[in-house]
Amino acid sequence: MRERLAIGPVGFRRLTGVTLAALTLIVMTGAAVRLTDSGLGCPNWPRCYGGTLPPLSGHALIEFGNRALSGAVGVLTIVTAIFACTRRPFRRDLAWLALVLPLGVLAQAVLGGFTVREHLAPGFVMAHFSLSMLILIGAVALAWRARPTAATAPGTERDRLSVWAVRALAPLGALTIFAGTAATAAGPHSGGISGDHVHRLTFEGADTLQWAIHRHATIAAVFGIAVVGAWLLCRRRGASASQQEPLVVLGVLVAAQGLVGSVQYELHLPADMVWVHVALATLTWLAALWAWADARTPEPVPPLEVAGADARSPAQARELEAV
Repeated sequence: MRERLAIGPVGFRRLTGVTLAALTLIVMTGAAVRLTDSGLGCPNWPRCYGGTLPPLSGHALIEFGNRALSGAVGVLTIVTAIFACTRRPFRRDLAWLALVLPLGVLAQAVLGGFTVREHLAPGFVMAHFSLSMLILIGAVALAWRARPTAATAPGTERDRLSVWAVRALAPLGALTIFAGTAATAAGPHSGGISGDHVHRLTFEGADTLQWAIHRHATIAAVFGIAVVGAWLLCRRRGASASQQEPLVVLGVLVAAQGLVGSVQYELHLPADMVWVHVALATLTWLAALWAWADARTPEPVPPLEVAGADARSPAQARELEAV
């Protein structure tokens, strides 16, 4: 049975890319649920109004549709974990990383149930989004480590200062996103329809939203300056164009975030602009993780890991190893 499910490095790498895309998509559809006021479209969990299928209501269909999509993504992560165990050649690091993904999706489902039960309490909603960002760390790590790599060419190794300057961007990006979730939790988009009693963050009283927005903007500005600084440092120290690419993409996304954030603030936070802001935040997080992963010296890989290798029988593998 295990031999029947055998998959090669190329096939598995493609599967990890699809899984990463699906886990990214579910973050954006989850944001759409909230911003269409459908967070309590199904007031109980896992059923919707006590039934298997939702009523023919717009909010219920949106919320239930996101739940169904989450289930499909969960199945995809299970399939990825299974194929990580049947991958040829087998790699323990990939198997462990792949196992994290279905566990993360399961934790999201449980947390989602508590979020609905607590009527979209801001702390639970913030934790729900933050857990999605943590799951994406595992997905990016899996997809990155599944790539075939080659030894670093002489003279292209990064110096220690450049590596840590780039890696410092990820925790700063995480802090920026967390501050953004606090601003959203204090804002007008509670996720519930008119009449639903949904608590908002009010630790600064009536000024909580303005306080959170200004703190978020300040941290985001520091993040943007840090990205530019890391790019200039790497460029000055002779980083190649491919090594600078993640920082360039990250810088463009941060600049776009700043523009969208300013526009949505001036327009008094329309739902569609907030969704774009959340979507860009997710892509920015992926770019920060890409920069982190790329800021290291690639390691040589076994012959069977080279591009173009695919599932082979044990006999074929032994022949190639002998060569």
